Amino acid sequence: MDVRIEMLGETALLVHVGNGHADGCMDRQVNARVHMLAGAVRRANPDGLDEIVPAYASVLLRHRLATLEAADALYRQVHELARALPDQADASNGRLHRVVVCYGGEHGADLIELAAARGLTPDEVVERHTAPEYLVAMTGFAPGFPYLIGLDPDLATPRRDTPRTRVPAGSVGIAGAQTGIYPGELPGGWQLIGRTPMSLFDVDHADHPCLLEPGDRVRFEAIDEDRFAHWEPSC
Repeated sequence: MDVRIEMLGETALLVHVGNGHADGCMDRQVNARVHMLAGAVRRANPDGLDEIVPAYASVLLRHRLATLEAADALYRQVHELARALPDQADASNGRLHRVVVCYGGEHGADLIELAAARGLTPDEVVERHTAPEYLVAMTGFAPGFPYLIGLDPDLATPRRDTPRTRVPAGSVGIAGAQTGIYPGELPGGWQLIGRTPMSLFDVDHADHPCLLEPGDRVRFEAIDEDRFAHWEPSC
């Protein structure tokens, strides 16, 4: 596996895996390698390691090692773990989630405009958005916000010129070559095409507060207004 490791200050290592891009888009294979490496480090459970944070093409490892020698030992251990991993990563190992979405109308204010800009009908946008299996490349921006790669290139659309000050919780949006879901009411500039009634972040679930975690897989399912309004978590 092609990796480069740098010491990030005195309490972290940043492990770079490839460049994270292919033909201008996020590289699913590189990101799958990121999660494969993060899993290997998690299983090895090195002494002094506090946190593992995967991103598109890197893994941040935060530690509490007090000496340069100890940090260097961690550096070498991570390098050996990376070298031992296969070149081809399997992106199908993560948990698969089916996320229901009510597209358009009050739940997807930008759907019609986005469809027109891409030369598609709103129904064609929904069909293309629900077709792929997405990979949760990373979470960030807000607790539980998933950055999903695997978007149909014909749906890639820049962020809005003027962000909204309030985006409802559960809103599904597109920004560039990725799609994502707002876990709470937040400001944001993504193009909104729908909304899910499912909860993405629950602080009461201390062990797993985020529904979607890095390395998981997602498929979207279109639902109508009535099912959205009467959604139950057990459905």
